[in-house]
Amino acid sequence: MDDTDRGAAARAGSRGRRTLRYAVGGVALAALIVAAGAAVLVGTGQRNGGGAPPAHATDASPPSPAPPPTAAGGALPAADAAWLQRVSGAADIPERALRAYAMAALTLADEQPGCRLGWNMLAGIGKIESEHGSIDGARLLPSGETTPRIIGVPLDGTDFLATPDTDGGAIDGDAQWDRAVGPMQFIPSTWDVFGRDGNGDGRIEIDQIDDAALSAAALLCDPGLDLTVGEHWIAALDGYNPSASYNNDVADAAEYYAQFG
Repeated sequence: MDDTDRGAAARAGSRGRRTLRYAVGGVALAALIVAAGAAVLVGTGQRNGGGAPPAHATDASPPSPAPPPTAAGGALPAADAAWLQRVSGAADIPERALRAYAMAALTLADEQPGCRLGWNMLAGIGKIESEHGSIDGARLLPSGETTPRIIGVPLDGTDFLATPDTDGGAIDGDAQWDRAVGPMQFIPSTWDVFGRDGNGDGRIEIDQIDDAALSAAALLCDPGLDLTVGEHWIAALDGYNPSASYNNDVADAAEYYAQFG
C-alpha cells in the first residue's frame, strides 16, 4: 500500500458518516467470512498479566466509551502455540502479528462473547493497513513494536477528509493535522478512546501490535453487535474506515485468511 492508499486507511476508527451499502451477495459473503473465522482459536490457559485503563477521551473523540480493560492483576488469554505456527506458515502472516490478532480475538470473546469477532477479521485489517507491520520497510520486533514507526500522510483535506490536529502532535508528530499511526493505523483521537493494553505491560502504545490489535477489536465490537451477521460486520468495518473500496479489500483478505482456520 502506497502513501495514497494509506491515506485512505488513515481515517481508521473515525466514525464518519457511513456511506457503504453492499448488495445482498456482499452481505452473504461477509457472514461467511466472519463465521469461518469465529471458532478457530484455542486458549492454552496460560496468562500474561493484567491490562491498563484506556486513555481519557477528548471532545474530538468518538462518543462511545471504550470497553472496560482487563482488570489489574487479571488475565489475558493466550493463543495455542501449535495453531500459531501452523496458520502463520500457511497464511503467510508473521507469527508475531498473528499472535496479536489471536490474543485480541480471544480477549473480546471473554469480554463480549456476543460480538463473535474472528481473528481473520483483524488479520484482514492488519494486512490492508500495514502489511502486518511491514509496510515501507518497517518490521515487527519480538516485543511487538514496529520499527521504524508507521505514520500515514497528513489528513489535510487534499485527498481525504480534513482532520485538524487533536493531540498537539504528541502521537503522530504533526501539530497541524492528524495522521494515522501504527500497525493498525489509528488516528490520535480514536486511539484516545479505544487504546487498550494488549500485552499486559501496563502501557498503551499505538506502535505495539498487541495493543493496536486489541484496540481495533474493541472498536469493532463497540456497537455491541453480532459480527457474524453480515450487515453488522459491514457496519463495524465501515465505522473503522468509511470507504467502500477499503471495506472490500479487508473483506477479501479476511475471506482468504478464514480458510486457514
